[in-house]
Amino acid sequence: MEPSRRPGGRSARVRDAVRQATLAELAARGFRGLTVESVAERSGVHKTTVYRRWGSVEGLISDALELAKDEPWPIPDTGSVQGDLRAIVQLVRGGFADPEMGPVSSAFVAAAVQNPEAARALHEFFMARHDQSAEVVRRAVARGELPDVVDVREVIRVAVAPVYYRLFVAHEPVSERDADRAADAALAAARAGVL
Repeated sequence: MEPSRRPGGRSARVRDAVRQATLAELAARGFRGLTVESVAERSGVHKTTVYRRWGSVEGLISDALELAKDEPWPIPDTGSVQGDLRAIVQLVRGGFADPEMGPVSSAFVAAAVQNPEAARALHEFFMARHDQSAEVVRRAVARGELPDVVDVREVIRVAVAPVYYRLFVAHEPVSERDADRAADAALAAARAGVL
């Protein structure tokens, strides 16, 4: 018989300490400044343990994203699909504009561009967020605001994509108006049967 593992325990504490240190280091130094040594020092976990369990900064980022994908995402309920989609896009825009979490979110994207493991983890994170956010589209279908053939996840992807384009491809700021316009364009496409 295999010994049972305690829920939590030392392993969970170590993982949480390393994750918190990873996020803090990303916020302070960005992806380029992230090192296993700095995470080990900040977390109080010996660097050989960090190397053995996570292997690299990309491993640290992947693990942080894996933990984050299961965290609850605030799903708006404004009473209309337009209000809900706008609120979701504003949440994404606000996350990147936040002085503490913005650099962390940007570092996740930067890591994904440079490393397949981080890219896989970011993809899984986005899929989880899209699945959660798609509830606003499902509600809109149930209320008759959108056709029942609409791809609920694609509506979310199309709504938030312009934020990522502006930030990471065009290197432009994203205003509230830009975010609302992206949500409205996705809604128009969904209503027209394009999505």
